[in-house]
Amino acid sequence: MIRSAKKTYEIDMLHGAILPKLLRFAVPLTLSTMLQLLFNAADVVVVGRWAGDNSLAAVGSNTSLIALLTNMFLGLSIGANILAARYFGAHEDEELSKTVHTSILLSLYSGVFLTVVGILGARTILIWMQCPANVLDLATLYLRIYFAGMTATMLYNFGAALLRASGDTQRPLYYLFASGVVNVILNLVFVIYFHMDVAGVALATVISQCISAALVVRCLVKETGPLRLDFRQLKIYPIKLKQIMQVGIPAGIQGMLFSLANVTVQSSVNSFGEVIMAGSSAAISIEQFIYSNINAFYQANVAFTSQNYGAGDYRRIKKIAMISVVTGVVTTELLSVLAVYFGPQLLGIYSPSAEVVAAGMVRLRWIALFYGLDAIMDVIVGSLRGVGYNILPMLVTLMGGLRLPAHLAVYCVPASSLPPDRDGLHRLSSLLGPDGHHPPHLLFLRFPKGGPGTSCPRSGAGRPYGRKPGGSRLLSTFAKQTKKLRKPVGSCS
Repeated sequence: MIRSAKKTYEIDMLHGAILPKLLRFAVPLTLSTMLQLLFNAADVVVVGRWAGDNSLAAVGSNTSLIALLTNMFLGLSIGANILAARYFGAHEDEELSKTVHTSILLSLYSGVFLTVVGILGARTILIWMQCPANVLDLATLYLRIYFAGMTATMLYNFGAALLRASGDTQRPLYYLFASGVVNVILNLVFVIYFHMDVAGVALATVISQCISAALVVRCLVKETGPLRLDFRQLKIYPIKLKQIMQVGIPAGIQGMLFSLANVTVQSSVNSFGEVIMAGSSAAISIEQFIYSNINAFYQANVAFTSQNYGAGDYRRIKKIAMISVVTGVVTTELLSVLAVYFGPQLLGIYSPSAEVVAAGMVRLRWIALFYGLDAIMDVIVGSLRGVGYNILPMLVTLMGGLRLPAHLAVYCVPASSLPPDRDGLHRLSSLLGPDGHHPPHLLFLRFPKGGPGTSCPRSGAGRPYGRKPGGSRLLSTFAKQTKKLRKPVGSCS
């Protein structure tokens, strides 16, 4: 298969200065994630302004639950991204094409499964989360409609992950902008004109997700290089599926367990009533914009590391890791400070209620300022996954799961015995981390002075699964011993 001569959207991650190209990758991705968050923010703002606090609480209380149910499959999209980037960096076009078709079909299966689970289990799960009776019906309706569009959501995320493997973060941004405009317009029409309440914002979100999915599929179909999607070749290649899952399942489990911790927190918040629920929902929405920056540098680090690992340039990987971490932390802390400083104004967009704004500020003050620590962990995990470590990053980051038993303890304490201002719950979250990431998690890679090891004798220097440098070391605060980097899936034997 011959690569397309059109390189407009691709980024050469293998040569030249790293920082400018990293920013060229990360900035559109940050904007894309923010646009995606605007879908949810538009839902929250519209129902908060025109449907009331109960509707706002119904939409906001689903945020953690949606993340819990979808993170496993979004983890699989990370696996698809890493595998595709390695093959792209190694110029193995046939293997890349198999990865593309396996990934797209996997996204369809994942979406159908989530739709069934979400529609059938919505009410039961919300009851387990102690959703108040006066909010339960609205929350259930929103969740069922939202999950009706989950196939489109999975299709977009897998398709965008494949485009990112080549450095293309611009076109997904354009597609999200187009669908985002539609989402906002439909929100206003359905809620204000047709008085559809939470059903209207959920339906608007589903329609916008279908538009973004259709655009990214159209983009892949029109590709002329190895990323081209041909519906006649849609097939699950067992080896590619196994490779995707070996990376994606640990990432998905990690995301699910953190989401589970967040669900326990949301359950505790639910017991405080509609005002606290609404304030916390608005604050979480703002925090997600901060996290979008962390995720962008994580994804950039994964893509740059995976391509250079595929090309066998191990020395460049260390530079990529350091630049990604420093840039990610600085930009994240800047956004965090701005979010807290302008917190009252930002929260006022979601609800005019002074009580809701006050409740939201309690969470922002205790949580948002600590997201720089989150950036350190997430970005470095990108380096580890990019060079073939799958289980170890999950185990390290799951040390943050230590906050889960603590939150379960809070969950079991009657609301009447907690402080009236609910600061205790947010102080606990801040000490344990915005996403449970504050326990020891600092990792770094040290490559030997001799450089990379020998490539596979039967392949060229660009083969993505040549032998890893034998002296590569992984140091962590919980594992001081020296470990030899394992060969990734597909390595020479």
